[in-house]
Amino acid sequence: MSKALKTREEILSEAVGMASIQGLGGLSIGGLASRTGLSKSGLFAHFGSKERLQVETLKAAAGVFIASVVTPAMERPAGTPRIQALFANWLAWASSRGRHGGCIFVAASVEMDDQDGPVRDYLVWSQGEWLKILARAAERAVALSEFRHDLDTRQFAHDVYSTMLGFHHSTRLMRDPKADLRAHVAFDRIVADAST
Repeated sequence: MSKALKTREEILSEAVGMASIQGLGGLSIGGLASRTGLSKSGLFAHFGSKERLQVETLKAAAGVFIASVVTPAMERPAGTPRIQALFANWLAWASSRGRHGGCIFVAASVEMDDQDGPVRDYLVWSQGEWLKILARAAERAVALSEFRHDLDTRQFAHDVYSTMLGFHHSTRLMRDPKADLRAHVAFDRIVADAST
């Protein structure tokens, strides 16, 4: 790996951490320069604009999310075991103590929902892809006769996604010590409702 590529990865890793706490709007080339010890001009050369930095930060976070949540779950058998792994990995991602902030995608979704432009466009696309992964996992469970044949798999994905949004709110804002348990109870009900 070239030094420039390694530096870029280090910058983006720091940016993901900053954005998960301060939001994408709080992410600036100047602030990132002081955190990384690089010059503003050096950082600007990597990204060109704050907007590009924000998109690249979301892409970097998506790469970590896929490696932490999706890839390990895909190693599990299709159907219910894979769906359970996707949920468990997602819950672990959202509650990771390694990140001082919460899920960068939840924070960015609240921040960008009424904005237009490439940052919101990328965020909408990436979250849509995640919903498709959940829906496809449910489709496989239907094909394996683990879930009922008339299941609306897009609704299933929506309900699981909503459970995670509720978990994030409960654990980050409300600091409910039972947030993890409540999320598992909600998920188990969704799976039970979907099951044959």
